[in-house]
Amino acid sequence: MSVGLIPHVTNLHMMHLINYGRGHIYDTCAREIMADKLLSEEINQQLRGIFNSELKHSVEIVYFSKKEQCYSCEEIHFLLDEIISASDKLHFSNYDLDEYPALAQQYHVELAPCLVIAGRDGNKLLDYGIRFNGIPSGFEFSSLIQDIVIVSKRDSGLRPETRGQLHKISGPIHLKVFVTPT
Repeated sequence: MSVGLIPHVTNLHMMHLINYGRGHIYDTCAREIMADKLLSEEINQQLRGIFNSELKHSVEIVYFSKKEQCYSCEEIHFLLDEIISASDKLHFSNYDLDEYPALAQQYHVELAPCLVIAGRDGNKLLDYGIRFNGIPSGFEFSSLIQDIVIVSKRDSGLRPETRGQLHKISGPIHLKVFVTPT
């Protein structure tokens, strides 16, 4: 049985992806485990398999962090390094929110840590408006992986009827989606 938009991920595999953060980041002092990988080899293999079969175009993860007063920024950086290493179609850039306020404003980023998931076409970034605030662990991790795949395909997967309804919207809309396991 497939889960979500990634057909090669079974329920069992998705639960491993979803649960990666519970034992590695929150239940253990993260500073002590930085020498080790945050993701297990099994999860890294699953990511490589998903990315090898599903990614069509390059994706850039633009990461806004802060040098001070950001509890999870370092852990997110380590996590992103591991995710990016799973495919040559994934790219990563890191900016300090305080040092690059104009760039943060361009991407509508107000808080750190924040991930911007963008398409990459040569040197040009295609902003689809996808943002993650905070560390993408638990259920948010699988959403992050699915969003990377969606951006890589340059297609939302929405049905034609839904696309037709969206084309009828005449003014700007600001939509925020919050994900929580409860």
